[in-house]
Amino acid sequence: MRGFGAQDLIDCYARGVFPMAEGRDDPRIYLLDPDERGILPLDHFHISRSLRKTVRQDLFQVSINVGFLDVVAGCAAPAPGREETWINSGILSLYSELHELGIAHSVECWSGGDLVGGLYGVALGGAFFGESMFSRRRDASKVALVHLIARLRAGGFVLLDTQFTTEHLERFGAETIPRDDYRTRLDAALSVQADFHGLPDEISGARALELALSDGQDRQSSTQIS
Repeated sequence: MRGFGAQDLIDCYARGVFPMAEGRDDPRIYLLDPDERGILPLDHFHISRSLRKTVRQDLFQVSINVGFLDVVAGCAAPAPGREETWINSGILSLYSELHELGIAHSVECWSGGDLVGGLYGVALGGAFFGESMFSRRRDASKVALVHLIARLRAGGFVLLDTQFTTEHLERFGAETIPRDDYRTRLDAALSVQADFHGLPDEISGARALELALSDGQDRQSSTQIS
């Protein structure tokens, strides 16, 4: 997509359109505007008892924007059950630009100095567009998601766009809504002044749980997420 830059990508997000490639080795980038859109309502986040325990144990050091490019590279790398990914060099370059502009963010999980999981996405107004996540250690990406939800709720965000839903995300409360409904929510969210850095960059797992759960208490779903 020659001549397509960071500002073009920002404009696409504001219109409800997002980029994707056929594969990491395919240089072409496509813009998608699906009939249905995945969201994870921030006031209906579910968590299992086992994951709640893992988050409280602080098994990983969780950081913000420390290894953004490494997180994107981790999401782009093949993994068991995910031999092909949609993140090519052009997408990596675009999100690197957005990160330099302070718009794209990452949440990282570390163990012994090694990056073992994380996620990244884009923040515009009160909307956060989750792009991808990866895990090299059991539950690492899930812990990153809990910390993300805590940060979004504390910062005044009102929309978490997951693009599509998966069985995995549905266990956390993700749902699919029609495109028109999504655009209405997006327009409202873009007018909100939210702050991704409203929390310190490092908080405890217990604090993340307190902020992430919809009623401020230890809400858990009946479905265990292993």
